[in-house]
Amino acid sequence: MRRLRELALRPQFTTDLLQILKSVVAATAAWWVSTTVLSSPLPFLAPWTALLTVHATVHRSLSRGVQSTVASTLGVGLSFLVGAYLGVSVWTFALALFVGLAGARISWIRDEGIAIATTAIFVLGSGFSEQQPLLLDRIIEVGLGVGIGVAVNLLVIPPLRDQQASRYVDSINRRIGDVLVNMADEFSNSWETDKAEAWREEIESMTHELNTAWQSARFATESRRYNPRARLARRSRPGEEVSYENILERVDEGISHLRHLARTLYEAAYAEGAWDEDFRERWTTIVRDTGLAVADPDADVEPVLGRLTALARDLSHKHDLPAESWPLYGSLLSGVRHIVVIIDDVASAREAREAGASNPRTSGSS
Repeated sequence: MRRLRELALRPQFTTDLLQILKSVVAATAAWWVSTTVLSSPLPFLAPWTALLTVHATVHRSLSRGVQSTVASTLGVGLSFLVGAYLGVSVWTFALALFVGLAGARISWIRDEGIAIATTAIFVLGSGFSEQQPLLLDRIIEVGLGVGIGVAVNLLVIPPLRDQQASRYVDSINRRIGDVLVNMADEFSNSWETDKAEAWREEIESMTHELNTAWQSARFATESRRYNPRARLARRSRPGEEVSYENILERVDEGISHLRHLARTLYEAAYAEGAWDEDFRERWTTIVRDTGLAVADPDADVEPVLGRLTALARDLSHKHDLPAESWPLYGSLLSGVRHIVVIIDDVASAREAREAGASNPRTSGSS
């Protein structure tokens, strides 16, 4: 029950459930209008096109709806041309499918081009002799289904995908922070190269999750296009709109610097000479606090950028620090500094996301 409850609370689950319900509403409404108002002998055309039109974003419903209308209309026209002039037989049925599938390759209707062939199947396979005088009615049913599908997706809780994109960003941030904390804990004592290998594997896993996050962010951007919920949110909360693409670019930079840190520590395991204990203690404390700040921006952590500068300054005054140690220590300091700078951008973006989530018009299914 706990796992089912967690599943039900995920934004993806709520969004998918709403899309299913809206598809059912759109197709059922189109079927009812087709049978009750139009008294159609082919009541499946309208609900079928309505089902095709309810997509995951309003923008996609509009663009795909236009494609579905064009493709289905071409399919109806193709069916009547073949049936009226060549008759319905095995060979003409195959010809209609061939032409329909070839037409599906047209670039500007490619996403829904298959509807040319499937519409031809419906019309030719459902008693063409009875449907021949009703060409205009079939086209009206196609338009009816598309119109109802677009209207339902536009008016009934138009889908936003911001929460899904935000979820990925927060997940990657937590993982980056956990690796930094683990680095600090291990490096504060004796550690083995196996740990660095484990960090690198975790970082590669983050990279794969980041690719998924990019797809979700692009989906979130698309979901705001032509979406009345997004417009209402902008009116009620004026200001700069959150760009998940910019956020993920910064997160990607953070992963790159984290990978650099893991590689540096891996190679440092084979370096000769003992670590400077003052550097080791202060650097690991800074890295641990940085990790806590990345994983949880609400954590009460002392600002670390000034501490990094102070550590570098103090080391520069150490006369007993071997000269060959500076490239290694400098690499570790600069790597953490880059991540610290990224923290501010990520934290600012998080505040902007939370400001949007706290708005009752943008919370809920998104």
